[in-house]
Amino acid sequence: MIPACLSDDWILCPEREDISAEFTRLLTAAQEGGATIAECLMIARQLKRGDELSWHREWKKLAQANRHRAEAAFAEGHMATAQRNWLRATNYYGAAAMPLDQADERRWVAVLAMQDCARRFLGARGPAGQVVTIPWADGHSLQGYFLPAPSANGRAPTVICIGEPGHRKEEFLFKLAPHARERGFSMLALDLFGDQRDDYLDVLLQRRDLESSIASVMDYLEARSDVDFERVAVLADGWGSSFVARAVLQEPRLAAAVCDGGLWDLHERAFFASRFAMSDVSIVPVPHSPLMASSIDCPVLITLGEDGWLKADRARQIVQKSRFGSSEIMLKVFTAAETGAAQSHADNPSLANEFIFDWLESRLGAAGRI
Repeated sequence: MIPACLSDDWILCPEREDISAEFTRLLTAAQEGGATIAECLMIARQLKRGDELSWHREWKKLAQANRHRAEAAFAEGHMATAQRNWLRATNYYGAAAMPLDQADERRWVAVLAMQDCARRFLGARGPAGQVVTIPWADGHSLQGYFLPAPSANGRAPTVICIGEPGHRKEEFLFKLAPHARERGFSMLALDLFGDQRDDYLDVLLQRRDLESSIASVMDYLEARSDVDFERVAVLADGWGSSFVARAVLQEPRLAAAVCDGGLWDLHERAFFASRFAMSDVSIVPVPHSPLMASSIDCPVLITLGEDGWLKADRARQIVQKSRFGSSEIMLKVFTAAETGAAQSHADNPSLANEFIFDWLESRLGAAGRI
């Protein structure tokens, strides 16, 4: 059941953690142009008690309204308004798809509409973005959105933005792209789905080589004439997997990385060790040695909120012990006093992303700005 009004701390539905988390994400997206607060609150008032599908219907209706405004603005030559509305429509279609079962055809219809709006946004952007296909493995290809730097002259530093398995790339168009653009970076937004439906996640989760995707992406970027390949970084958004951290170990061509640093792998090792009363956690299998166990040349930034899953003091201990050899690992903990303290900085992603992209700018060097 979805209540028709908000409770404290942006919790829309106390008995549905997924719905409440999604509503929080939508509210914070307003800071970056992915939503408007007024529209979010309007939907919260219109949700019907006892009607689980009202969430899907109301967000889909709002997405269609924004899509129509974008098309009208585009027809009249108002590119800025068209872009803003396509971005909001992209986000709202994603919200409409979220609670539906993976096999529900309405979910796939919403995903396709979301992707169409994202592509229309790319085409209206200046310089225009591109939909790119990157061969990976076993006949499966990755799909991405390449957003060139605002200055199209010469090669630009580039940030690869990728989420955990199951996360789709469209959110990065408003969540991360403005930060890259303001610093003169190109950005490649990716997910692991390619052109597959959401139930392909089951296949992805069975793979033991997710980190190999980053090498394929680097091969692709190396062949582009508009990428400064000496200044390519990767940003892993979310904490569902350490596959990007494992990729950093194997990929010497990266100039910088923002990821969990292998802390999730270590967390899983500790869980299994305690679950089965193992005295030696080294015998607990993990796909590869975590980043914390190796010395690397690539500088790494780890950010977490003090109210998140992993205790900040424990993270500090792990990072402190890992600083040896030539490795450069920095940990930034966001406190409740400054916000950004929730898991994955869900309460204020803008604050965390400002810090992250400032750090990337200091590692990749200054570029042409807007």
